Amino acid sequence: MIKHDLVIVGGGPAGMAAAVAAYDSGVKDVVIIDRDASLGGILQQCIHNGFGLHKLGEELTGPEYASVYEKKVRERNITIYNDMMVTCLTADKIVTAQGSSGILKIQAKAVILAMGCRERSRGALNICGTRPAGIYSAGTAQKLMNCEGYSVGKKVVILGSGDIGLIMARRMTLEGAKVEAVCEIMPYSGGLTRNIVQCLEDYNIPLYLSHTVAEIHGQKRLEGVTIAQVDENRRIIENTKRFIACDTLLLSVGLIPENELTKEAGIPIDNITNGAIVDENRQTLVPGIFACGNVLQVHDLVDYVSDEAELAGNGAAQYILNGGCKGDSVCTEAGNGVRYVLPQRVNTGTGKDVSLFLRVTKPYGKVRFTVKSSENVLAKAVRIKAAPGEMEKITIKADLLNNITEPITVELEEV
Repeated sequence: MIKHDLVIVGGGPAGMAAAVAAYDSGVKDVVIIDRDASLGGILQQCIHNGFGLHKLGEELTGPEYASVYEKKVRERNITIYNDMMVTCLTADKIVTAQGSSGILKIQAKAVILAMGCRERSRGALNICGTRPAGIYSAGTAQKLMNCEGYSVGKKVVILGSGDIGLIMARRMTLEGAKVEAVCEIMPYSGGLTRNIVQCLEDYNIPLYLSHTVAEIHGQKRLEGVTIAQVDENRRIIENTKRFIACDTLLLSVGLIPENELTKEAGIPIDNITNGAIVDENRQTLVPGIFACGNVLQVHDLVDYVSDEAELAGNGAAQYILNGGCKGDSVCTEAGNGVRYVLPQRVNTGTGKDVSLFLRVTKPYGKVRFTVKSSENVLAKAVRIKAAPGEMEKITIKADLLNNITEPITVELEEV
């Protein structure tokens, strides 16, 4: 067994930003362990632009954004273990990884979890029909096209309107395929507004809300799908079924944070975010283990992933150098119209502003968010519109947190 101060599991945008932030905060013995051959994570296959507008002030592609942070990591001579899969994490911060070069066992002073997320598969959907070739998750099709150079199909139906599905609708069109339809089981899209406009409306690709794929047809190769409208309980309305001929079905039906290691270490999981329960420093309920990025909550923009990773990196450095946060802790709660609030716990009396991240339960027009504890109003924010596909951020000033002892609630009202 070898010893390191800080071990970061995952070399994607979250892992790299956390490593840089921790190093710059005074922890020089930092290690990144990643199962891929190179750093970058999911960004390596995201060759479209739109990255870095908030964080770097310029518009980059995914690989370009990853390159910026990889350069920062290598300038600091941070140790990188590529092609190593972390297979075990204990509550006392022993990390076990293995790869072609053998088994690596590290005793760490702190650990940051940045494993990202995976796509929900067809098996989780229970769609009727056969199992022909031509059915992919949207991310798998993206990697095959952008990294491997394969064409995955010519006539395409996409189930789900998450951002990856919307981006792949445009990508397939640019490669000469015909996207017949994008079906979304909810009455609203789950993607960013800019992606709906730039990827569907600009290419005249139809979006069918409150629709799903009811049946899959074909033996060796997909021959078509039956789509149908659903009612308010998401049950198929039989007389709305219609057949669409296609040779490819892409699934963009949600992302699941990769929290097997988190659970193995005995870290409590939030049932809404499917990520760990954390405080404002992104420390979990197991002292010295932090989480950030898509393994904690699914983000819309990589810029926000980097921001959150820096919080985790700074928090881990504070834990290693000073023993962590000394403030009292109160929990946060989701009120009317709010699906979840992150962080789930806030340390008061630390002298630092705290930003709360949240998503709403359904699309709204103009709304006012109110953050309060008992009768104390801590913050207010007005938005022209709010949608589940777009994360909201509200900041509480440090001086308002000093004497808070009751839970902090975030709620909205339409205005």
